Amino acid sequence: MDIKIYTNQGCGYCGKAKELCKRAGLEYTEYRIGTDITKEEFRELFAPARGYPQFLIDDEKIGGLTEAVKFFVENKLITSKVK
Repeated sequence: MDIKIYTNQGCGYCGKAKELCKRAGLEYTEYRIGTDITKEEFRELFAPARGYPQFLIDDEKIGGLTEAVKFFVENKLITSKVK
């Protein structure tokens, strides 16, 4: 599974997105806005979304953190049960 997370400096949700992958035991590649990709490239890739983070999984646009959690649960990568 090829997971790409597009993040922005100082974004709390971006930190949670990376933690989600770590807890699921999944490797990911992070692309930071302003370092690895320009804001313009980000907007072009994810229009009309403007929020961070954004996930690409196997080149499929998943969406932000909420959509990624839903994807992970539906694909049994994580469980939704509270311990």
